Amino acid sequence: MPLHVIGAGFGRTGTKSTQLALEELGFHTYHMTEVFAHKDHIKTWEAATRGEKIDWETFLADYTATVDWPACDHWRQMFERFPTAKVLLNVRDADKWYESVKESIFRITTLPEEVRKNSPGLEGMSAFAYKTIWGPDGVFKDRFTDKEFAKQVFLDHIAEVKRSVPPEQLLVFEVSQGWDPLCKFLGVPVPADKPFPQTNEKAQFQAHIEAIERGDAKLRPLSDEIR
Repeated sequence: MPLHVIGAGFGRTGTKSTQLALEELGFHTYHMTEVFAHKDHIKTWEAATRGEKIDWETFLADYTATVDWPACDHWRQMFERFPTAKVLLNVRDADKWYESVKESIFRITTLPEEVRKNSPGLEGMSAFAYKTIWGPDGVFKDRFTDKEFAKQVFLDHIAEVKRSVPPEQLLVFEVSQGWDPLCKFLGVPVPADKPFPQTNEKAQFQAHIEAIERGDAKLRPLSDEIR
């Protein structure tokens, strides 16, 4: 099954709400939470981060759309394989984006080792996030804590996507815009009497982190935490 929608926007740009919206529109969508649900996917994403060639058609055979990390870091390779796909670029104010990432996925995946031990499962996901996002071979080259550097990576990524994708195949999207631009771009009707999905991931992340730090939380799948 070919990909119809390739999500090129970084995490914390409304990608979870966008996943829920795409699912409502009939697109089975790969989000970071799919990695948590399918731990056997980790080795493929780590191989992609190392620059190895991935058979995207086989790996993503059950999906028709992608959003969020780690998929967004490989949007170009996917677009080469699925050149008729539409590219969805979630964007957000760079300062708000940085603070959101820092207080959610960065914070939970970089907790001290003694704290991570309170939540079985977090250690493996922290290692995965380091390899593919935070570390020297990942998106931010071990420099995410340098705010200006991280923001520039974010902005450069947006510029590269805009520069590389034909305008008729690209939607630059903010979730505050709601259904209309997304549905028009995908050529599907706006769902009747259904508000555009909204999630409060940051608050859920923070509550979970605080529970881990207190030592009274067992890590449920993060896919449950941020739905």
